[in-house]
Amino acid sequence: MGPSVTPVPLTAHANLWLQANEQVVLSRWRVQLLEAIDATGSIRMAAKRLKITYPLAWHRLDDMEKGLGLRLVERQRGGARGGVAQLTAAGHDYVSRFNRFAAEVDAVIAQAFNAHFSL
Repeated sequence: MGPSVTPVPLTAHANLWLQANEQVVLSRWRVQLLEAIDATGSIRMAAKRLKITYPLAWHRLDDMEKGLGLRLVERQRGGARGGVAQLTAAGHDYVSRFNRFAAEVDAVIAQAFNAHFSL
């Protein structure tokens, strides 16, 4: 018999995303992008906040909108101080619904994890 080993603490996590026509349209990360746009009022500033490039943020937003078939963010091209971006009503709705869904999924995962891994 080997030496007694103290178990390493484990935590459970799940990657969660929604697809339309086999294309990712919402995920935890994409919702964070929308939330950062909402908080900063700018796609460029949201990209900085998430430590990604502006083109990546722009492309992911475009992917979401094309996949869902609706506008999530209203944009105004910038002048001297840059552009302005704000979530549409649909953008706010999708963020809210995804976050509620993710919270429920996380609760189920926590319950299943505790049932199988609690000490």
